Amino acid sequence: MIPLFERFPAIAFKISRLSFGEFPTPVEPLPGLSRRLERADLYIKRDDLTSRVYGGNKVRKLEFLLADALRQGAQRVITTGGAGSNHALATAIYGAKAGLKTVLMLLRQPNSHSVRHNLIMDFVSGAELIHHDTYQEHVQAFEETVHRYESADGKPPYVIPLGGSSEIGAIGYVNAGLELAAEIFSGELPPPSHIYLALGTMGTAMGLLLGLKAAGVKTNLQAVRAVPTYVGSMDKCLILFNQTNELLRKMDPSFPSCSLEQDDLTIRQEFFGEKYGLFTPDAVAAATLFRESDGIILDGTYTGKAGAAFLADVRSNRDGPVLFWNTKNSRPLPPEVIAADYHQLPMPLHSYFNDPVQPLDKGL
Repeated sequence: MIPLFERFPAIAFKISRLSFGEFPTPVEPLPGLSRRLERADLYIKRDDLTSRVYGGNKVRKLEFLLADALRQGAQRVITTGGAGSNHALATAIYGAKAGLKTVLMLLRQPNSHSVRHNLIMDFVSGAELIHHDTYQEHVQAFEETVHRYESADGKPPYVIPLGGSSEIGAIGYVNAGLELAAEIFSGELPPPSHIYLALGTMGTAMGLLLGLKAAGVKTNLQAVRAVPTYVGSMDKCLILFNQTNELLRKMDPSFPSCSLEQDDLTIRQEFFGEKYGLFTPDAVAAATLFRESDGIILDGTYTGKAGAAFLADVRSNRDGPVLFWNTKNSRPLPPEVIAADYHQLPMPLHSYFNDPVQPLDKGL
């Protein structure tokens, strides 16, 4: 029984959920970083350990999204993302576990070792991979692919939005907010003054804030932008927050009506870098320090940038306690996947294996 259903039991009868994850994920101190930075109030939420198969933040969203796909009678799910999208990979893995066919519509991004590994795992997981170099091609092909499979299957495919960030997907992180509140109330960590996480398609951040508000936990969420502003912005955050709140209140009127206040959310712009998927020196340095200090694995696209903001603020004596929310999968992919022959993949993807990775990629 997850905290959302325990606290608001009517919701459990109104929404479907598959069980992929192992919850609650641990909250831990960061002793290595604390020693280096001379702080005793640094904590981490280990959502990199949401599943033994493949962890990270997408597991919580997909438990609800894929259940909704099955409820609607879909045979196939289609989603989109960059070529190395963690969301796309998680959808391939857990879509297969749910008995659904998966189509991944992928868009070109800067090359890295993790892009290569995710593409191989996408393929091994049984997903159909479609790749485009430009956004215009991508949009046109997406609509055509949806119509093609609706005709082939005799029913529409279930479309999962970028990052799994819809009202349904965000509910997974409403539950995560209630989960963290329970860990605070049980004394596993003090109430954090600030929580740091990477801001992508906003479902993680908005679901988390809504869950914490519903539980009565006051904090400031430092959402560190890792995507272009047309993907994640304050206006879009507010819309998703309100839509998710409205959906939950329709399912259970006892769920509180919450509002997003100015001091609840800070979107950090300065750690994004030049473009999506391009590592920054600060992100690489943060990932290196987290790994050397406490064995925590970050990446250069998302969590390294959030880690850089976390470290910059802690070093400048940010009031604590401070919590870092790790949204990256830290479960290793099977060695046979890493060693697989990329020539099995569609030809447009071979360039990621033939071309060099970006200069700052140190194999994070």
